[in-house]
Amino acid sequence: MRKVNSVGLMTSHLRKLVNHLEKLRIAEYVELMQKPRRILFLNFIAGLARGLGIAVGATIVFALMIELMRRLIVLNIPGIGYFIAEIVRIVEMKNGGTF
Repeated sequence: MRKVNSVGLMTSHLRKLVNHLEKLRIAEYVELMQKPRRILFLNFIAGLARGLGIAVGATIVFALMIELMRRLIVLNIPGIGYFIAEIVRIVEMKNGGTF
């Protein structure tokens, strides 16, 4: 009787372990580790996506900053207006535009 209970208990623990390992997707990880070219490809694609995201994000942030500076120039706040106007003028000159 005791052996039957210990076998049932062991089977229950083994099922829990198998379910846990399946949730962790260990088999897919081991398979991936056996294919170094696939790892390099996935990391390359991830790097491209990160680089594109950084470039787009930085462009949006800088565009918003320049627009905010332009609006501050219109307010004509003494001291700050001239300083911001110079920054915007320098950026516009570098981009080939005129201010």
